[in-house]
Amino acid sequence: MYTLARAIFPADLKDVLDLYHEYIDSTSVDLSFQGNDEEFGQLTEKYSADESKIFLLRIGGHPVGCAAFRKLDDATCEMKRVYIRPSARGRQLGAKLVERILHEAISSGYKKICLDVLPEFKTALRLYKSYGFVQHPPVTSNPVPGTEFLGLDLETFLGV
Repeated sequence: MYTLARAIFPADLKDVLDLYHEYIDSTSVDLSFQGNDEEFGQLTEKYSADESKIFLLRIGGHPVGCAAFRKLDDATCEMKRVYIRPSARGRQLGAKLVERILHEAISSGYKKICLDVLPEFKTALRLYKSYGFVQHPPVTSNPVPGTEFLGLDLETFLGV
């Protein structure tokens, strides 16, 4: 059985940072262009308001996954850092995270959600497309060749 809840700061900060660092270490590319040190230093401030949220997925009380969304403008947010530890993959937990993010983004008043997907994350790309994400102009800078930029109109998203 799993639990999926919004991260509470500062109590969940270590778990979030551990998962974020695992995510970064799991990629074959250098993600330093994202300014991770600065972002990680401001997690509590950036993700404590209702416009940007981080969620932790736990099994047996242990964190095994995370996902977040952050405000880009009043109508648009970006899904970020969807990650499931390798030991917990293959159980449709990534789908649970994506569904929660989509519903929370709608509840927060967003009309559109965007994201980028590194080329090595083919399973994640299939997952996002299964929810109706389509090609979209980039909303952030990502210089990694082959990165796909996707968006979803939340006003037409019916949920799952």
